[in-house]
Amino acid sequence: ELSVSLLAVIVIVCGLALVAVFLFLFWKLCWVPWRNKAISSNLAVLQSEADCNKENMADKLKDMGAISFLEAAVKISHTSPDIPAEVQMSMKDHIMRRTRIQRQTTEPASSTRHISFKRHLPRQMHVSSMDYGMDPPAVAEQPTSIGRIKPELYKQKSVDSEDSKKEAAKTCGKINFTLKYDYENETLTVRILRAFDLPAKDFCGSSDPYVKIYLLPDRKRKFQTRVHRKTLNPTFDESFHFPVPHEELASRKLHLSVFDFDRFSRHDMIGEVIMENLFEVSDLSSETSIWKDIQYATTESVDLGEIMFSLCYLPTAGRLTLTVIKCRNLKAMDITGYSDPYVKVSLLCDGRRLKKKKTTIKKNTLNPTYNEAIIFDIPPENMDQVSLLISVMDYDRVGHNEIIGVCRVGVNAEGLGRDHWNEMLAYPRKPIAHWHPLVEV
Repeated sequence: ELSVSLLAVIVIVCGLALVAVFLFLFWKLCWVPWRNKAISSNLAVLQSEADCNKENMADKLKDMGAISFLEAAVKISHTSPDIPAEVQMSMKDHIMRRTRIQRQTTEPASSTRHISFKRHLPRQMHVSSMDYGMDPPAVAEQPTSIGRIKPELYKQKSVDSEDSKKEAAKTCGKINFTLKYDYENETLTVRILRAFDLPAKDFCGSSDPYVKIYLLPDRKRKFQTRVHRKTLNPTFDESFHFPVPHEELASRKLHLSVFDFDRFSRHDMIGEVIMENLFEVSDLSSETSIWKDIQYATTESVDLGEIMFSLCYLPTAGRLTLTVIKCRNLKAMDITGYSDPYVKVSLLCDGRRLKKKKTTIKKNTLNPTYNEAIIFDIPPENMDQVSLLISVMDYDRVGHNEIIGVCRVGVNAEGLGRDHWNEMLAYPRKPIAHWHPLVEV
């Protein structure tokens, strides 16, 4: 009976052991692989998310670094009232797009002769950092914000300048004279006939007029009519003779100055007449009557003379050559009736003088001849930003040198100065020479 119970216990224990082994094998073969697969998939997802975050963070840091570097280069002021916030944001977006494009640009090598020129240029021109590969950011005009002022809206016309223009343009009566040229004796005869409707210069409502006659540019030879007392419509009827070769008549100008005589003070100038083309009325072979309006003037117009020079530009070498040839009919600055002229040439950029060079001094002459070359090294990309100021000076051993007259050539010059400059650029490597009249500073 005891053995039977012991056998039953052993059988039960063996059965439980078999059941335990079977359950262990089932768990090992089925449950564990599915769990490991889920864990590994979760770990892979977490790893991929971490990698993405790292890449995004690196891109952000890279973009931020590029933006900060470019912002430092552009130097946009966040507190400047001159740049609206919309413009700053558009510039930042454009900078970010340019950093992603990664376009390679190269700067052309400049000659060592132009280094000194670029060093003197204003910083706002950015000559050493010109970008030839990309277009500048196109920023649309933004509406005016508070704190930003547009000076052009507040410009007003000067009343004084308008009055002076009207005063300079008004006439002071008329004058009648005749011209005739004697081809055999090479003499020009000027006959002053009459004046009409002159302004009153005296307190009594009348004037004491007379006329001075010049054949410019020669001011040494001058003639003068008699003074007519207390009249606004004088009749002169006087003739004056100027010896002049026929080939010079085209370059001569007739200058008539009408004055009011005053016994006890300086004579008052009524006005003047300047006739440049003497052949505009006839061939002067017969006496020709001419009526001219007398233009208002307070002082006599003085010819300062002319200067001839040539311009030549070599684009490949970046070299501008100005050759001072000669001057003629300069204004006398010394008591001897002559001057000691020399020519000073200044290279200007945005109103600043970068360089200046001078010719030699010619003593005691009003018609000097130089034939001296003055050279400036200017890169081709800067030719539209510079101009030349040519000054004819009178040398003085004691005291300051005086300016006889000036002229200017360049893109921003006026009249002949601009035309001469454009002709030089149109015909590179070819000297272009012209006469230029001198004007006051």
